[in-house]
Amino acid sequence: QVQLVESGGGLVQAGGPLRLSCAASGRTVSSYAMGWFRQAPGKEREFVAAISRGGARSSYADSVKGRFTISRDNAQSTAYLQMNSLKPEDTAVYYCAEAQAPLGIVRRTIAEYDYWGQGTQVTVSS
Repeated sequence: QVQLVESGGGLVQAGGPLRLSCAASGRTVSSYAMGWFRQAPGKEREFVAAISRGGARSSYADSVKGRFTISRDNAQSTAYLQMNSLKPEDTAVYYCAEAQAPLGIVRRTIAEYDYWGQGTQVTVSS
């Protein structure tokens, strides 16, 4: 059974860093593109970052470009989201997800993702 488990969320002051992890199990993670999304209270879930199967390509939402970095370690079946210079508007529940994709392709839309984690709360205080 496919399972994605996020960790690393918490409370951080504005300007600080936080690193999220997404541990995958149940299938060969290197066969799937991965992504991070977030959902703030009262708002729709939105794309944050995505990475291709081998990690060669990545894509970011404009709101996080230059501050967040997505990476993956296929040997450890884990994806990461390094978040720097956090802002109060980054406060949300962060979800990781897996998507089928050819090599070198990133996925940016919710509909393209097949499996989702349960989410981890990130709260940025001002």
